[in-house]
Amino acid sequence: MDVTVIDTPQLGDRSYLVHDGQVALVIDAQRDIDRVEATAEQAGVRVTHVAETHIHNDYITGGLVYARKHGAAYLVNAADDVSFERTPITDGETVQVGELTVKAVATPGHTHHHLSFVVTHGEEQAVFSGGSVLYGSVGRTDLLGSEHTTGLTHDQYASARRLAAEAQEQAALYPTHGFGSFCSSGPATGADESTLGEQFQVNHVYTDPDEEHFVAELIANLRAYPNYYVHMGPANAAGPTAPDLEVPDSLDPEELTARLQDGEWVVDLRHRVAYSSSHLKGTISFEYGDGGSFTTFLGWVFPYDRKLTLVGSREDVENAIRDLSRIGIDSPDAALGEDPDQLAPGAAVSSYPRVGWAEVLTDRPADETILDVRRVDEYEDSHIAGAVNIPLHELLARMDEVPTGRLWVHCGSGYRSGVAASLLERADKDPVHIDAMFAEAADAGLPMDG
Repeated sequence: MDVTVIDTPQLGDRSYLVHDGQVALVIDAQRDIDRVEATAEQAGVRVTHVAETHIHNDYITGGLVYARKHGAAYLVNAADDVSFERTPITDGETVQVGELTVKAVATPGHTHHHLSFVVTHGEEQAVFSGGSVLYGSVGRTDLLGSEHTTGLTHDQYASARRLAAEAQEQAALYPTHGFGSFCSSGPATGADESTLGEQFQVNHVYTDPDEEHFVAELIANLRAYPNYYVHMGPANAAGPTAPDLEVPDSLDPEELTARLQDGEWVVDLRHRVAYSSSHLKGTISFEYGDGGSFTTFLGWVFPYDRKLTLVGSREDVENAIRDLSRIGIDSPDAALGEDPDQLAPGAAVSSYPRVGWAEVLTDRPADETILDVRRVDEYEDSHIAGAVNIPLHELLARMDEVPTGRLWVHCGSGYRSGVAASLLERADKDPVHIDAMFAEAADAGLPMDG
């Protein structure tokens, strides 16, 4: 049995191609299925089955489109309420994929109808656990509403034990979430591989003998998750379409200027250093970089009912279009280029200060606000004395709570505060972007609480 990982680090997820050398199964495909197609072609295998462990809450699946395009059976839990034709599969049912025996195991917890798949090939076995057992923890249990959280957390505890009974201790474990995904909960590790037996020793779902304690502890440690998750489940249940990954024709300067004047969402993909020094007034800074923070935080803040325009190099725009398609932000417009004066000659160009902790100490008057845009749990763990906390994902809705005067804006690394500074300037506030690691603030001499 060969397992190829198709990694999506921008969302902290993994998809899998599992095959016997000739026939293959795809598990939890991302929406941009060309990556799966290329992997299958490189392996020289024929995909006959595509499976979903659950109706995903953090990305749009490509499973349905892939199955239809390639004539594969689409395995989705029979209990899931979906609007498309699928090959329904139920707990305990087995499917033959070439020489691979694929068994569906009900593992509710992340969702009510979550399945894991135990794949056997001779003496070899692998467990594809989706959002059930992860490396070090389990999938979060609060995505279906607070009224379900306690019950689903108990389900997660029981499901881990069900998997332990259904699979060999030496079985390789392949979760979908847990690599930076907000779908993970608790102390998920950054491990690249593990076995079920190893998790018996290190995962708190197995090492905690008290179910009630496990449930209470996991729920107490659940943190905020991106707003865009609310759109993912319904889109996946309805049956996603194929994304359009083509880069559109570049907007002309007049149209770009008009969109800025109308207050539309125009996102500048350049590095936050370049943005702070010169940008078209009214744009919003979402540095693309390697895409690591881009998708999550833009999806967390972007109003899904608005039109989106991307501004940046062709490469960054192309990558951003692909990344955003995975969370259902389709067909954005684009203005290609990185020079504000050439993109929209005559349009207003702006800038704001960008500083480190040393300048905060030497240049900030005592009466000017430090605005911390990290999550509430981060702020409560430790923060600069006197700082005001408005998380980035709440900033647009709480703009009227932002203190008057100059605002010295920070986060954990400089990324979120760069976004926040641009949103504040767009709202006619006066930001200073603190582009520095929060972990270095105390050593720099900032007074801390917590």
